[in-house]
Amino acid sequence: MNTDSINGYKESIEILKKYPSEKRYTLAILQDVQKEYGFIPREVMGFVSEYLSLPISDIYSIATFYKALSLKAKGKYVIKVCNGTACHIRGSNTLIDEVTEVLGIKPGETTEDGLFSIEIVNCLGACALAPVMVVNEKYYGNMTKEKVKTVIDKYKGAGTNE
Repeated sequence: MNTDSINGYKESIEILKKYPSEKRYTLAILQDVQKEYGFIPREVMGFVSEYLSLPISDIYSIATFYKALSLKAKGKYVIKVCNGTACHIRGSNTLIDEVTEVLGIKPGETTEDGLFSIEIVNCLGACALAPVMVVNEKYYGNMTKEKVKTVIDKYKGAGTNE
């Protein structure tokens, strides 16, 4: 492996060392890379490709197939708004509109300050709490348009103090 091109991705070498050089570990490696960097950098896909002796197109296919993996950096706080049946019926579109208005970005985008990303998901598995919004791993149920701004303001304050 060409270690000259590693630059800011030295941690990826440690991730690769945890796995045998076999194709069946591709997804696990990519999940660990995502956990480390918050997304899968193009350069690291090259390292994985080289390590597993697979074409980079195979790595790219896996990285783009799974919704949980991302090729773009996400915000410090990833807001997921459920738009599954129960949430949709109980007003998730209003939440989506409010989140996009408050943050000034569309689903799939990240704010310029790198604090927030928005994702629309099909189900968060919390239908009894519909409509539901998740910020990183924290669930917010029975959401209303008014509650959206309160939740986002809480994270804006936390982001500036860290």
